[in-house]
Amino acid sequence: MAQTVSVIVSPEDGARLAAVVGDRNRPLKHVQRARIVLLSADRLPVLEIARQAGVSRPSVWRWQRRFAEKGVDALLREPSRKPGKAPVAWDMAQRVVSLTCAEPPGTATHWTGRAMAKAVGLSLRTIQRIWEAHRLQPHRVRTFKRSNDPAFAAKVEDVVGLYMDPPAYAVVVSIDEKSQIQALDRTQPGLPLKPGKCGTMTHDYKRHGTTTLFAALNVLDGTVVGRCMAQHRHQEFIKFLNAVERAVPAGKVIHAILDNYGTHKHPKVQAWLADHPRWIFHFTPTSASWLNAVEGFFSILTRKRLKRGVFTSVPQLEDEIRRFIREHNGKAKPFVWTKPAETILEKLRRLPAASLQ
Repeated sequence: MAQTVSVIVSPEDGARLAAVVGDRNRPLKHVQRARIVLLSADRLPVLEIARQAGVSRPSVWRWQRRFAEKGVDALLREPSRKPGKAPVAWDMAQRVVSLTCAEPPGTATHWTGRAMAKAVGLSLRTIQRIWEAHRLQPHRVRTFKRSNDPAFAAKVEDVVGLYMDPPAYAVVVSIDEKSQIQALDRTQPGLPLKPGKCGTMTHDYKRHGTTTLFAALNVLDGTVVGRCMAQHRHQEFIKFLNAVERAVPAGKVIHAILDNYGTHKHPKVQAWLADHPRWIFHFTPTSASWLNAVEGFFSILTRKRLKRGVFTSVPQLEDEIRRFIREHNGKAKPFVWTKPAETILEKLRRLPAASLQ
C-alpha cells in the first residue's frame, strides 16, 4: 500500500521528537512513535520505516495519522478508549469455581472452557481468566501410587538417613538398571534448528536392537559407574557389582540402595553378598522408585542424550552412553537430599486412607 499521509514536521516538532528519541528514560512506545514520525518526514517507504522502528506497517500508518491530526502531544499520551465491560460478579465467579470442582454433566470426564462458558453464559476468555485467578486446570491430572509396603516408614528412614547423614569411612551408592534402551534410527535425516523454526525429526524410525545400562551413583561425589549389557539377569547384575567393587577403594564399607526387582534378591546375589562382607544392601519401599537417587541420573540421560538421539547400531548407542557418563563425571556434584524422613511421613499421614478394594 502507498503511504496515505504526508507528514510535515516543523523545526520545533522535530526538536521535540529528537529529544524524545534521545531520552533513555522515555517509555519504548514513545520512542518508537517519535522515530516513526521522524523517519516519515524523510519520505522513507512505509516498509522501511516499519523495519527501522521495529513495528508493523499498520502501526506506522496509525501514528502518522495521529501526528498529522493532533501533533506531538498525541504521540505521548494514550488514546482514550471506550469503557470496558463490567467485571464478573463475585457470586458468578464462585459459581464457575464450584462447577469446575464438581462433576461435569453427561459423559464428559472433565470441564472444558467452552463447555463451562455455555453452561454459565459467559465468554470463553472470561472463564479462562477466572480459572487462572483461582489456579484451576481441569484439563490436567496427576497420577500417583501409594506404597503398601508394611515396612514403608522404616525403609524411608533408613534410605533418607543414608542420604542426609552418610556413615563415616563408607561409600553410599544408589544402584539400578535402565533396561530396553533402544537404538533408534530415523527413516530420513531431520532439519536443524533455525530462527523461527524448530528442528525436525521423522515420526517413524528403524530399530537396531536394545541394551541395558547398569548404573551406580556415588551419593558423596555424584559420579556414576555404568556398564552396558545385553540382558539384565542376575548374572549381569553380579558382573556389575564386581565392577563397582573394583571401583571403590579397599577398606571402605559400601552401602547400596536398590529397589525390589527380583534380580537384586536372587539367591546367587545373596551368596555373592555373603562373600563380600563390606557390602550392605538397603531396599527402598515398594512403589517408591523416587527414593532411588540414580533414577534422577537416568532421567537426565534420557532427556539430554537418548530422547532425540539417532543411533544406527547398539555399539554406537553404548559408546554414546559411556561418553555421556564420562562427561557427567567430569562435572559431577554431590547428591543432596533436602527433605527429612519425618517430613515425608507426615505428608503421607495427611493423605486419605488407602482404599481396600
